[in-house]
Amino acid sequence: MKIPKRIQPLIDEGLVDEVISRLMSGKEADVFVVRCNSEIRCAKVYKEAINRGFKQAVRYREGRKSRNSRRNRAMDNGSRYGREQQEQIWHNAEVNALRKLADVGVRVPYPYACIDGVLLMELVTDGDGAAAPRLSEVTMSAKQARQGHSTVMRFVVQMLCAGLVHGDLSEFNILVDEHGPVIIDLPQAVDAAANNNAEAMLKRDVNKISSYYGQYAPELLRTRYASEIWKLFEEGDLQADTELSGLFAENTQDADVDGVMQEIESAIEEEKNRQERLIEAESLPEGGRNKSTLRQA
Repeated sequence: MKIPKRIQPLIDEGLVDEVISRLMSGKEADVFVVRCNSEIRCAKVYKEAINRGFKQAVRYREGRKSRNSRRNRAMDNGSRYGREQQEQIWHNAEVNALRKLADVGVRVPYPYACIDGVLLMELVTDGDGAAAPRLSEVTMSAKQARQGHSTVMRFVVQMLCAGLVHGDLSEFNILVDEHGPVIIDLPQAVDAAANNNAEAMLKRDVNKISSYYGQYAPELLRTRYASEIWKLFEEGDLQADTELSGLFAENTQDADVDGVMQEIESAIEEEKNRQERLIEAESLPEGGRNKSTLRQA
């Protein structure tokens, strides 16, 4: 096949020997199957920012800063150099996330290198050696759905404990090999502590996954994993091996409206009595005002 323009430099440098086929085309990148010496890998070619279909990218970039103050100023000003640096941070974010998550036990493709907007990484395969399907392409029994859902929830917890929220998790960016789910597509992963949208993104991720698996195991549709996970995280009680229940009770205790009204009425009555005592004290002749009356007022 025709060699993509951005992969050609990797061929020239000997990092890639052959482009075998296009694997998939997404909103942010095209993925190709390539041969590197005797190994078959995949090359993720990021699209230019102007051509990406990823919406509201600014929400995902919140909290991402370079240690170089000049770069930060350039990115804030939107200069050409700043846009180039922003793109580099976007690409590197996926490499860094993949490495961090692999270290904590989340199943992700192994990243080999990211050069000029091309990420070389492991090709996830099925039991026959072909490219593994997306979760959206897999049918399953209720038991398999419960198992798969449990695995992904564990990955979500491990990600959060590592300080990350996927931010775009769905059945379209989870692969399924012979050992189970594999998380992919992480350039938009957000810092759970530095991004104000992290809670909303995590809850959306979890609810999407529960809804998908819930097609095969309907009881999953009634679970509350999103709220449970975030509450544990907020309170500092979330650990990588935390056992989740899927249950979460909102604080639905009704306010004691009658009691509050009684307190308000009591305060009003007390203030009314105080004002009456003041008026009574002021109406007495000078000699008739004693310290007891004034103190009561």
